[in-house]
Amino acid sequence: MNTFKPEIQELLKAVEKKYSQNLRTTTDFDVFSLHLKLQLDVSISTSTLKRLWGYVKDKHKPRNQTLDSLAQYIGFFNFNEFCAYLKDNSLCNSSFFVTKQIQTRNLSEGEEIEIGWSPNRYLHLQYQGDSWFEVVEAQHSKLVQGDRFEAVSFLMGQPLSLGYVLRDNQKTPPFIAGRNGGLTLINRIHAK
Repeated sequence: MNTFKPEIQELLKAVEKKYSQNLRTTTDFDVFSLHLKLQLDVSISTSTLKRLWGYVKDKHKPRNQTLDSLAQYIGFFNFNEFCAYLKDNSLCNSSFFVTKQIQTRNLSEGEEIEIGWSPNRYLHLQYQGDSWFEVVEAQHSKLVQGDRFEAVSFLMGQPLSLGYVLRDNQKTPPFIAGRNGGLTLINRIHAK
């Protein structure tokens, strides 16, 4: 399954539930593509469905039109309406999910990572030990070089919430990075 956003994972589960069949093989995707054409008069290619379900590894983000069509298939006007439903539905507020992540416990002191979020925010961080990070470089962010903060993990597609940032040895109010859409970049930086 596509792990970019938990909302997409929920959409795919809901689609399979309505379709009453898991999509796991090339034939499954071929038949489902035809089923969508007959049911909604929309064309979503087999290759697009395979990428979305993670049958074929690909880093392309799904197109809004594709997500809207799948949301319509399960009875919503579009993907945004489906996401609003998830936020308001108490049964959907919590779930386990799989995503790319960096856990602090797996880092060595002095190791460097980079994170980013929309629209064009970027931080180059150095791990200081004991779950603390220092900003080495910041681009288009409210965080600046020299800021320090504590974090135990960075999750792709999820916001980074910080209780505070240490700036000039003063605590700031809480900070959130990637409120809309979550982190879009998380990488360990390998020494050259």
